[in-house]
Amino acid sequence: MKWFGRRQKAGTMRRSDTPDQAHLREFAQTRQGVEGFVEPRTAVTEYTLLLVAVDGEWTRRRVPSVKWAHDFANRLGIPSYDAAVVGYPPRMREYNARMKKNGLS
Repeated sequence: MKWFGRRQKAGTMRRSDTPDQAHLREFAQTRQGVEGFVEPRTAVTEYTLLLVAVDGEWTRRRVPSVKWAHDFANRLGIPSYDAAVVGYPPRMREYNARMKKNGLS
C-alpha cells in the first residue's frame, strides 16, 4: 500500500512547498498594508514568513530561507523585518483578541 511510504521520518522538518508560497502571495496581494516578519529557524520548524495586514490579520508559512523571504517581500513591494530583532506588531495581538472575543479563533 502506497500511503505507508509517504510519511517523513520522525524528527524530520517539513520544508516549504509551492502551496505555502502561493498562499503567501495570495495573502499579500489581497490585503492592504501587509508587512513581512521573517522568523528564525527553531528546533521544530524551518524559517517562516509571517505576513501581517494593516487590520492585524495574519498568516504564517514555511519558507526556504531568510534570503528567499526578504526577496519575496521585495518582489511584492512589501517591507520585511527580522522578527527576532523588531518583534511583532501590536495590531496582530489586537486582531487575535478581537477574534477570540467574537468567538472566531
